[in-house]
Amino acid sequence: MADGIVKKLPKDVVICIILILPVKSLLRFKCVSNSWRTLMQSSTFINLHLNRSTTINDEIILFKHSFQEEPNKFRSIMSFLSSGQDNDDFYHVSPDLDVPFLTTTSSCIFHRFTGPCHGLVVLTDKVTAVLFNPTSRNYRLLQPSPFGSPLGFHRSINGIAFGYDSIANEYKIVRIAEVRGEPPFCCFSVREWRVEIYELSIDSWREVDNVDQQLPYVHWNPCAELFYKGASHWFGNTNTVVILCFDMSTETFRNIKMPDTCHSKYRKRYGLLVMNDSLTLISYPYPGCEIDSAIDFMEVWVLKEYGVNESWSKNYTITPLAIESPLAIWKDRLLLLQSISGHLISYDLNSGEVKELNLYGWPKSLKALVYKESLVLIPNESEDSPPEEIYLEKI
Repeated sequence: MADGIVKKLPKDVVICIILILPVKSLLRFKCVSNSWRTLMQSSTFINLHLNRSTTINDEIILFKHSFQEEPNKFRSIMSFLSSGQDNDDFYHVSPDLDVPFLTTTSSCIFHRFTGPCHGLVVLTDKVTAVLFNPTSRNYRLLQPSPFGSPLGFHRSINGIAFGYDSIANEYKIVRIAEVRGEPPFCCFSVREWRVEIYELSIDSWREVDNVDQQLPYVHWNPCAELFYKGASHWFGNTNTVVILCFDMSTETFRNIKMPDTCHSKYRKRYGLLVMNDSLTLISYPYPGCEIDSAIDFMEVWVLKEYGVNESWSKNYTITPLAIESPLAIWKDRLLLLQSISGHLISYDLNSGEVKELNLYGWPKSLKALVYKESLVLIPNESEDSPPEEIYLEKI
């Protein structure tokens, strides 16, 4: 009956009506008929839905946390969280999901949780990578990288990113690899940078030619690897700390200088987030250091004009908190942090109120992303076949 009514209306009218409906309703409508399913999976409708007007109220928090089940065996879970308009108490908006495929060892603290990009995220432990749409629960296990290292050398993955090439209309995963000597040859002074790129449409990895070997030394930070303005961002070391950027379309690197007071590695660690649509830098005391309340403040810096190093502005100075790392900024004012003990903490940038939330996991295993629902499809390995409906199971 519903399908008959739709057929009597102009297609553009139908699209305008259903675009304002909740995403959960749209996913149910795919089961009404083949014509509804075809409409929901058309590139025209998906792009209209992706570019529709949204507000902060349309966002949720994707919260990944891990729990120890037995010695050296962990279970990782993804939760879907939101909070009320009148209070900051978080609640679950959907059932929890098991994180698929990733190794169930203590490496759970090094899981990368990158994105979102058009509603897609990537979960990886440096070896296994899963592309996932949290809205539809649709996912795809990606091909492993084929690149290794010659005898006497070790290849380590220092930086990982996931983003979108707007020129090629292509989703890409980027890995910055360091190849250096190891025993028995002990060629520790020999180092070479390699850049690996996975392209979703062809389900294949390749290496970038002529990589600049003078790149800053990329090191892992628990709150970095941010895709913003068409580029991926990491922290790198030269004589000072810089933000290393990789343009997804041109496949070239560039640096963004840190604020003048935020270039030291001594007693400080840094995180990258987005607040009010601007690149935001969090400076905080190095975990485990004894905090000196006179000097170990947390600072929130905003780059007012992207790419202009002189436009850094310090927006907040926060009384020192003993934290492991920042995780996300919710509603442009609530800074989400993970404590040393593995609890989720919120800090209100406006009021200064600190709350320890009833959300936790194995220490250092917490990850969080601010997310807007999306209908973007994850294609099969073959572009000629329809999208594969593989879903994560609810807990």
